[in-house]
Amino acid sequence: MKKIILLILFIASFSLESCVVRQVASKPNLILVKKAPRNHQVVIIKNKKYYRWGGKYYRKTRRGYVVVRL
Repeated sequence: MKKIILLILFIASFSLESCVVRQVASKPNLILVKKAPRNHQVVIIKNKKYYRWGGKYYRKTRRGYVVVRL
């Protein structure tokens, strides 16, 4: 009898679903600029290249320039 109960508990432990829920964080509102204006400035901060225009700093990506907060 004890073996049957242990066997049932063992099988039930693998068949039950996990109670963990995966949450996917949504992306914040990104500002993407395809092309930098002519009056942009190249700024190097901590050995990383940033681009500055209009009082904001941007990082270059494959898709364009993204606003960053420094």
